[in-house]
Amino acid sequence: MGNLLSLNVGRERATSHSDVGATAIDKQPVPGPVAVTAPGPRGNGGSGSALAGDQVCDHRNHGGDDQAVYAYSREELDLWEGELGRDLAAGVFGENLTTLGVDTTEALIGERWRIGGRLVLEVCATRIPCRTFAGWLDQDGWIKRFTQRALPGAYLRVITPGEIRAGDPITVLSRPDHGVTSGVVFRALTLEPDLLPLLVDVEALAPHQRERALRRVRQVY
Repeated sequence: MGNLLSLNVGRERATSHSDVGATAIDKQPVPGPVAVTAPGPRGNGGSGSALAGDQVCDHRNHGGDDQAVYAYSREELDLWEGELGRDLAAGVFGENLTTLGVDTTEALIGERWRIGGRLVLEVCATRIPCRTFAGWLDQDGWIKRFTQRALPGAYLRVITPGEIRAGDPITVLSRPDHGVTSGVVFRALTLEPDLLPLLVDVEALAPHQRERALRRVRQVY
């Protein structure tokens, strides 16, 4: 069992690092309770985020049911603090959930978590870094560095809606046996294409990433 160390939401702010001229990557901790519900398909006119009070600005590339909640672990942030030599507050990577005792990168696609008393989420996708992320962190060569380090955290979809608060327990309810983690998906879609065949039969993987893997497998094989 892990813990929801910090619950983070973001509001729109102007940026020159996004095609839409705005971002909500600057997530700030809130105590809760925060209602979490499936936002619907990407670009359906809603907020794009599962968390009440959280915003998504680039609806073409972010948000929707398969990127409803983004989780990153405090342990991974601590590793980056050591490597970058700077403090990294909860929410700075744009994560909604900063976890403690839950390895988000090693979470299996299709793994289900219960947070608090009712909310159930399912790990469904990995994070691919973009120029908005790089511009926000203001680190030279950040996309390359993040890609090489391969600590992407995980995106989750909402299975059962509920309210959550900072400090809630996180319980892993089930884990599939295919061995494909968010980290494996990330490596397959970036620097290790030999892993791509592992992705195509993982039904819980977000369709946009599964289809991308399938297209590349067909090209290569």
